[in-house]
Amino acid sequence: MALTRRTLVAAGLAAPALIGLGRAAQAATTLKISHQFPGGTIDEGDFRDRMCRKFAAAVKERSKGAIEVQVYPGSSLMKTNAQFSAMRKGALDMSLYPLPYAGGEVPETNIGLMPALVTSYPQAMAWKSAPVGRKLTEILLAKNIVLVSWVWQAGGVASRERPLVRPEDAKGLKVRGGSREMDLMMKAAGAATLSLPSNESYAAMQTGACDAVITSSTSLISFRLEELSKSLTSGRGRSYWFMLEPIMMSKTVFDALPKDQQELIMAVGAELESFGQEGAQADDTRVEQIFGKAGAKVETLDEATLGKWRDIARDSAWKDYAAKSSSCAEMLKLAEAVA
Repeated sequence: MALTRRTLVAAGLAAPALIGLGRAAQAATTLKISHQFPGGTIDEGDFRDRMCRKFAAAVKERSKGAIEVQVYPGSSLMKTNAQFSAMRKGALDMSLYPLPYAGGEVPETNIGLMPALVTSYPQAMAWKSAPVGRKLTEILLAKNIVLVSWVWQAGGVASRERPLVRPEDAKGLKVRGGSREMDLMMKAAGAATLSLPSNESYAAMQTGACDAVITSSTSLISFRLEELSKSLTSGRGRSYWFMLEPIMMSKTVFDALPKDQQELIMAVGAELESFGQEGAQADDTRVEQIFGKAGAKVETLDEATLGKWRDIARDSAWKDYAAKSSSCAEMLKLAEAVA
């Protein structure tokens, strides 16, 4: 085709638009969010996976495609225990992660599963705006982690044989507690303990390496522990096992984003907290139905039994945690102040 003045002018007018389009494409950001739980869809499956997918969809829509979040369930992107350290280094963008799994690197995070410290959802959800929540946020920021969305879950006990309800039931059992502090309480009650992520619980129970698994109601369901259990101690109503399992983000990655995208991520995270809490509480009821249907005996804790566990926890786990550092002692004091 012959080049005329008209075609050259047209090409010149089109060039800025094409350059602008290329810049827009380059400006698009892809974030990867990893978690250890079974994958599903935005409408079906483990609520924690669904929460991540809802987060991804909302961020993409409201950023008009400028941010895309890819969800990697089942530790398919990265092994469970490596995720926190990877976020700190900027090697992983985001994770929905059980906070006390980070206790080996940041001891203060073990407050996120301190036995019998948090015993109800209203108490748990009050942390975010309380001094304990502000201090925890500051500690994580100093370790290069941004806390994006707060999620608390109650937990229960799945037992292969005899129930684990009262402290005296623990003697002689091999128990997975979920945190160092939970293990300390169980040891003080006479149990042996083993440390492993919840996604390895089924294999541990199946082989007999573990007699009882304490984990969130959702994990009890998602990891199909009713197939191996004759007893369930439900966390519905009250529990000595409440875990903070938030969506977190690498501060290195967060800081590299424009301010409007940072604000969008934090806004979506906050808005999804109600979905997370509703999902956790719904599973506290559903786990009883699933285990009961499978033939397991279902029991709950009364206030007197919870008080016995609290007494043991205070003399073992709480005492040990507070002795770690002045920072841990302050965290515990602030947490106790949340009624």
